[in-house]
Amino acid sequence: MCGIAGIVDLRNALTDKSLIKSMLGAISFRGPDESGIYYSPNACLGHVRLSILDLSTGQQPLSDSQGRFWIVYNGEIFNYPDLRDMLLKKGVVFKTNSDTEVLVNLYAIYGRDCLPMLNGQFAFAIWDNHEKELFIARDRVGIRPLYYNTENGIFTFASEIKSIFVQDKIAPELSSENLAQIFTFWTALSPNTAFRNIFELSPGHCLTYSKKGLRVFKYWELQYGDPDQSLTLEKALIQFSELFHDAVRIRLRADVEVAAYLSGGIDSSSTVAYIKDIEPDTLNTFSIGFADKEFDETAYQNEAARYLNTRHRSITCTAGDIAGCFPRVIWHTETPLTRTAPVPMYLLSKFVRENSIKVVITGEGADEMLAGYDIFKEALIRRFWAQQPDSAIRPRLLTKLYPFLPQMKEANPAILKMFFGYKLEDTENPFYSHLLRWNNANHILKHFSDRIKSELNGYSAISDLENKLPSDFNRMSQLAKAQWLETSIFMSGYLLSSQGDRMAAANSVEGRYPFLDYRVIEFCNKLPGDFKLRGLNEKYLLKKLMKNRIPESIINRSKQPYRAPIKNVFFLNNPPELIKEMLSPSYFHKIGIFNHDSVAKLMLKIEKTNTASEIEDMILASVVSTHLLHYQFVEKHSENIQNGGIKNPKIVEDFKSI
Repeated sequence: MCGIAGIVDLRNALTDKSLIKSMLGAISFRGPDESGIYYSPNACLGHVRLSILDLSTGQQPLSDSQGRFWIVYNGEIFNYPDLRDMLLKKGVVFKTNSDTEVLVNLYAIYGRDCLPMLNGQFAFAIWDNHEKELFIARDRVGIRPLYYNTENGIFTFASEIKSIFVQDKIAPELSSENLAQIFTFWTALSPNTAFRNIFELSPGHCLTYSKKGLRVFKYWELQYGDPDQSLTLEKALIQFSELFHDAVRIRLRADVEVAAYLSGGIDSSSTVAYIKDIEPDTLNTFSIGFADKEFDETAYQNEAARYLNTRHRSITCTAGDIAGCFPRVIWHTETPLTRTAPVPMYLLSKFVRENSIKVVITGEGADEMLAGYDIFKEALIRRFWAQQPDSAIRPRLLTKLYPFLPQMKEANPAILKMFFGYKLEDTENPFYSHLLRWNNANHILKHFSDRIKSELNGYSAISDLENKLPSDFNRMSQLAKAQWLETSIFMSGYLLSSQGDRMAAANSVEGRYPFLDYRVIEFCNKLPGDFKLRGLNEKYLLKKLMKNRIPESIINRSKQPYRAPIKNVFFLNNPPELIKEMLSPSYFHKIGIFNHDSVAKLMLKIEKTNTASEIEDMILASVVSTHLLHYQFVEKHSENIQNGGIKNPKIVEDFKSI
């Protein structure tokens, strides 16, 4: 896990070498161990390194054996030893033991056709000094970030948006349409970001920038073909176990210690169990609990640690901790949030780093690949209910999914219909599984200012999504459609970004995800649906596989979604001054994104009743995070590097000029 940045100007010679250093300075927390810069008249590439593999000779930028191609690279290619052996047989001579050198030489021979050969999590840029062409690529599901801007004939890219905004000529401006997307899907639709004219390279894509212009290519996509009906459960268990075992094994490759997160659920417990099978030595595991017992899973975490015999450490998070760190977290996410859940992940990675750990293996991806989320079961229940929409019995099944919601306690049919009856009978809608979630998030749009509403002029984020669907979407099963939406939009844009890479990278920690090995993904996508979701029993295959390998209580426990306090964070007795400023009437009027009177009524209601619904919590988090984003990036553009309390270590000059 590192940070990369670069500038390409094909018309003029690049003479300002200080700019790339400033860009690296903005993201130096991603790679505090080393830095390097490659300079040529038309391209400047920079790299900050978190040393994990080949500690002594893996410095970047680095060239292929002929010196034509120069690479800066963030991530890991887990199958690099096999690829290295293949290249050795072709006569390639290596000067390091790094996966970086394997990657640049692979590209020198195969061009972009090398991408399907890679098993990893990566974002990299390669400059072809002969053809004056830049090539950048991103891993299949978007584990590692990569952003770009092209203005005034200059192409700029970086691991994080704040690095691009170092340039005075690229002014931050929030996009109203993209905000509407975020307040529907929890993330902007790729390749959009919260900022106008700043784009991400979409997962599974690559691009070239040359005198021919900017060209984007897709090299991989999620596919849900017809399930393999000949596959028996017994064969599926064997094949899945073999694949997952190898996915874990190759993610243990490192020249530093590898630890793991242990959340108390089946996903992380399964991952740790496989790690222990492969490397029985003592494993360090880490978790976070909550002072608010409504969100706490400490008992399950401790039970898993005892059962799996790990050296376990944990910390406890309070509402005050979340309030204090929320501004810094927004600085790292670079997008508004409808939740506070990324903050505890930031605190956990900070705790991990304080224990001298650079790499953690986590269980992300299992819910998407094996239909573990409640949203998949919710869609089943709503379809069942829609067959008899006046039934008072059928909606009661929803109480099994959300026992933590206040409206579930009495299971009143009228209340259930009010909260879960949105477009109940619209079962032919291709987005049926997600309509309720998106509608709940959409309540935030009602609190936009008249100016933003006018700019949107009836814009619909859901209509925009319809134009981005794969050609075979309507032929997918109902479960596959729901999985595609969850994986392509939510997982990539929110889970792996705001809650994943950004929170780990903020503390110079790399996360690794065995469930997101592309072989595991492609295997799971061909499974019969009832191997994943059998009735209302989620992750059926994984539960069968892990019987007698992790605590039975963890296998059988009800799904508890990862959540963090919201209302109590922003209504502390003594909230941080910056949080108070973001909720002040003057700031509402100053930037004009939200209607102050509308939000003030909501806040008054919360203060009087000391309660907030899920939707009201989301509105509160959205307003504060959007104001913080505007304050830290738009308002403070001239000093955005220093903002957020980040102390950037000096970038060492290490020019490789040609």
